[in-house]
Amino acid sequence: MDSIVVTGNGPLNGQIEIAGAKNACLTLMPATLLTEEPLTLTNAPRLSDIRTMTVLLQSLGAEVSALQDGKVLAMSSHDIHNHTAEYDIVRKMRASILVLGPMLARDGHAIVSLPGGCAIGARPVDLHLKALEALGAELELKDGYVHAKAPGGRLVGGTIDFPFVSVGATENALLAAVLAKGTTVINNAAREPEIVDLVECLRKMGAQIEGEGRSTITVQGVDRLNGATHPVVADRIELGTYMLAPAICGGEVELLGGSMDLIGAFVEKLEATGVSVEATPNGVLVSRKNGRVQAVDVTTEPFPGFPTDLQAQMMALLCTAEGTSVLEEKIFENRFMHAPELMRMGAQIDVSGGTAKVTGVEKLKGAPVMATDLRASVSLILAGLAAEGETRVSRVYHLDRGYEKVVRKLSGVGAQIERVKEG
Repeated sequence: MDSIVVTGNGPLNGQIEIAGAKNACLTLMPATLLTEEPLTLTNAPRLSDIRTMTVLLQSLGAEVSALQDGKVLAMSSHDIHNHTAEYDIVRKMRASILVLGPMLARDGHAIVSLPGGCAIGARPVDLHLKALEALGAELELKDGYVHAKAPGGRLVGGTIDFPFVSVGATENALLAAVLAKGTTVINNAAREPEIVDLVECLRKMGAQIEGEGRSTITVQGVDRLNGATHPVVADRIELGTYMLAPAICGGEVELLGGSMDLIGAFVEKLEATGVSVEATPNGVLVSRKNGRVQAVDVTTEPFPGFPTDLQAQMMALLCTAEGTSVLEEKIFENRFMHAPELMRMGAQIDVSGGTAKVTGVEKLKGAPVMATDLRASVSLILAGLAAEGETRVSRVYHLDRGYEKVVRKLSGVGAQIERVKEG
């Protein structure tokens, strides 16, 4: 098992290229199941979750080829001969449930295992299933699998009212509704950039959709979709993560391919700490050159609010801030598991339910720590960049699910970081 060893060594300077969004790509890939024609995704990230989705699609009969060092995914689903998504694949990643809507929409039946993923709360798939039922699907849960069928072989348009915002359920609803007969209205829809990116791709494939980026989306079902080529949107979570590197260490780093529009609420909080953020012709420039950052309060919310996927990384920064910050987690329970590990590095954190009070210290101390989930793992690396001495982060297999070439990207701007094999 690998670990990442980080030694704090001062300010960072240079450029980091931002990859395509993991969460967008994992949503776009199942769209290949909607058409017999080729679907090509460019700017794809090179991550273990993408490989898992590739294996899942291939198990169903899709052809998936990674080209240009993995940055282009060429897919074709002209021969879907299997409609069962097996547990052994699906258990590795929650996004696997996104094959359910497209298979049901295209062929009228599907069997999909209930998914797995990071242990940061229950995150049930109930909303996915209720959305499909609103489109006429008949569902049965049996032996850990969802058995779904569309009476008459085709879904029908309907009204989907989500009781709360769910990105994944909105995505599955869109993937199902584009081939349903008639009009579908999705109320309380997620507004994330990944939703907008999915709609743009589906529209290129011939789908008729209006309202992306707003809370009500309307879909007029079509009889068939064609192929398309689509670039995956930049990863706003990777962008925010690497923006925090110069914020926590000092220095000046330009994030190539990034856009502040993707993470406006995060940018506001980062600027409130005293960090400079500005748009450039090639991306976003972040710099901190004067003293410690200032404490700020953060509440995670659905887009366009502060992203839950940047809460752990922001906490790492606030551990070194002047003053006391309060972080409130409103999206997922159990998402402060990184706090005890940061405390091993000298952080002063008091967690109570969904709230963490962080009193900044002048300097963190390097220590052996353990990653508990994807975003927690990178928060510990950020903390290590600003700590005195050596920090060894174990269980970094979580990291490979969401960040490509972390060591190369950070060492390229001056970080002292390496990946080592244990035992």
